[in-house]
Amino acid sequence: MSTVGNSEGQIDSARLIIPGLAGLYASMAPYSYAIIRFCAGAILIYHGYGKLFGGNVGAVADHVVVPLGLPFPIVWAYFIASLEFFGGAALAVGFLTRPIALLLAVEFVIITYWHYGNGYVFAAPHGGYEYPLVLLVLYVAIFFRGAGRCSIDRAIGKEF
Repeated sequence: MSTVGNSEGQIDSARLIIPGLAGLYASMAPYSYAIIRFCAGAILIYHGYGKLFGGNVGAVADHVVVPLGLPFPIVWAYFIASLEFFGGAALAVGFLTRPIALLLAVEFVIITYWHYGNGYVFAAPHGGYEYPLVLLVLYVAIFFRGAGRCSIDRAIGKEF
């Protein structure tokens, strides 16, 4: 067995379809988790932006929070929008990673449940639960894994 890389990114070059890329795989492997965490956070920024700055927060309050029966729907709508915009950005750079991932996991439990009646496929009318479920699993995994090597949390020496 021929391996390339360090202890965090061992690549067994004998198992690769294109063995010539072993060096590329080994150089990128230590950053793969940071890329996943970045994308899981960055994907929400657009959604939060539309709610906060695009005038959609009222619709979230009326069509999402009110049917859930929560008090002060506009406050909850602004919280959700802020979590998606600011929390997504914080998760992307690895700041307050575990608390943000936990809050997003809770949000996506609700979103997944909300879409459950529409079926699995997200392309279904009104959206199925496929996409929210994937994000839910990602946020749960990030919560348990933490910020990782390329993060503000690690740079400041705190793992929240």
